[in-house]
Amino acid sequence: MESNTKELVIIGAGPSALATAIYTTREDIPTVLYEKAAIGGMAAITDWIDNYPGFTEGVAGMKLSSELQGQAERFGAVIDYGEASALRRDGDEIETIIDGKPVRSKAVLLATGSNHRKLGVPGEDELYGRGVHYCATCDGAFYRDKTLIVVGGGNSAVQEAIFLTRYATHIDLMVRSKLRASDVLQKELQKHVDAGKITLHIGSTTDEVLIADDKFAGIKTTKDGEQTELRADGLFVFIGLIPNTQFLADSGVELDPQGHIITNEHLETSVKGVYASGDVRSGSTMQIATAVGEGATAAMKIREYLDELNREA
Repeated sequence: MESNTKELVIIGAGPSALATAIYTTREDIPTVLYEKAAIGGMAAITDWIDNYPGFTEGVAGMKLSSELQGQAERFGAVIDYGEASALRRDGDEIETIIDGKPVRSKAVLLATGSNHRKLGVPGEDELYGRGVHYCATCDGAFYRDKTLIVVGGGNSAVQEAIFLTRYATHIDLMVRSKLRASDVLQKELQKHVDAGKITLHIGSTTDEVLIADDKFAGIKTTKDGEQTELRADGLFVFIGLIPNTQFLADSGVELDPQGHIITNEHLETSVKGVYASGDVRSGSTMQIATAVGEGATAAMKIREYLDELNREA
């Protein structure tokens, strides 16, 4: 093998990827992570995490991500910014295209996580980042003493709507069918509804983003067949996640119908030497604790694979 071939490349730098890096670097496996956005992934932009073991009062998502990063780097992990656009197996090596350049390695872990799903309605893309948002922790502070619309009915939507009450004077929560958030979150939500901070719109669809003078003005919404306009200063959308697997289109890595990576119990994909863990994996629970556990499992399986590969060399 060429001398510039890396032992292990990890695509992504969320909790699962960082957990793998902690384990592999402690085993003296040189490990390079490539992240296209925020180190820590979705966890880093989560305001507060209450269900990660070991924190009796919970922990800020940014702090947890920073601690994981620091731990991985302490053992020698290298974290670079770069976006993967393709991957293929070439002989005994894996070639990944990062920012247009080939990076060769003996093994690859795919821990690319997910992105927020968009509404797909007129006006949404035009106002992305300037009236239409997908991260309350990132952009909520821009709406102090203003009114907001939040779309979604799951845990994320309810949690983020509650978070946004610290800034906004009022929030309209648009729920297409029914609330799917946990009982704990629904009880907390009801407190804000009773206080007049949040108004629930059950059975309401979001049809269009309204634009006035090149700025966000509100939405068109339909309930019981009647379409109305709802005015506000900003819109936050939390309607699910899309796995970051588009770059695997011609890789041979098998995906499920939703685009998640299919693995076996050893977190091996359909391509030898390529593993997957965390939210991008088919069957994932979408929980940080399990993503970290999968990262540790992936590290051990990758170590076994590299040991066998190096013995054969």
